[in-house]
Amino acid sequence: MRNILITVMMIIVVALMFNGIIANDTTGTRARIETQGTAANSTIGSMTP
Repeated sequence: MRNILITVMMIIVVALMFNGIIANDTTGTRARIETQGTAANSTIGSMTP
């Protein structure tokens, strides 16, 4: 029973860490990737052949 409780608690901690580090709307990794992707698309779009 104790092992199940520890496992469930660890899963909850990992889910909270994911939400805080990866999926945060303003400072998360996803937001940074989107910002860099937008900048790259703008740079590519402004190039002239």
